[in-house]
Amino acid sequence: MEKGSYAWFEKRRKTKALELAQQQIIKALDTATLLHQAVQSLAQGINKDVNQRIHYLFQTEEEVDRLRREVFKEMSKHTALIADYREDILHLVKRLDTLADHVKDAARCLEILQETQIPQEIIQNTLRITSTLVECTSALRASIEKISSAPAEAMKYSAKVEEIENEIDREYINMKKQLVIRGKQMNIGTVIIFNDLIEFIEQAADTCADTADYITTLSSR
Repeated sequence: MEKGSYAWFEKRRKTKALELAQQQIIKALDTATLLHQAVQSLAQGINKDVNQRIHYLFQTEEEVDRLRREVFKEMSKHTALIADYREDILHLVKRLDTLADHVKDAARCLEILQETQIPQEIIQNTLRITSTLVECTSALRASIEKISSAPAEAMKYSAKVEEIENEIDREYINMKKQLVIRGKQMNIGTVIIFNDLIEFIEQAADTCADTADYITTLSSR
């Protein structure tokens, strides 16, 4: 995926820490797309592709985690040089690391569930909510890109994140209801793991909304 126009970073002094932070943010947001692609493969019954997508997602999350550590290490080396925006970068990096963690946990659930019997309606609902999560992360990506170059646009996209997160909340409740209705067609272990999957997706969306709130604060400075 292309790097994107992160002008907020680029108007500041170039450092290794900032370059690493950009990479970390991009990869963290990409995990949501990989999760959705894995669910698409599940809906199509292509287990080989499910495994490949999940494996790539795990690798991407590991890279997100490694980049977070590298960013913190670099920041500690040049505290005086980048003190004016150091905390802003660290806050964003930590939030997006948390986002990737939630998506990874959802993928772990999906990995367990792929060999189980799941009603098609529930699979389609899962496909819908992961698609909405991709929309949420896309709006968050646009918001981050606009922090400095167009603060008003950044806040507009942040508000869009909140709007989409509310939609995910509604889908989350609907999936819980469907789990109660269709749960008799699934064994108890499948119901428990599927419930965890839903929870992790909802937590990922919450993290997007939390990050969007922070971007609104940055944009208003």
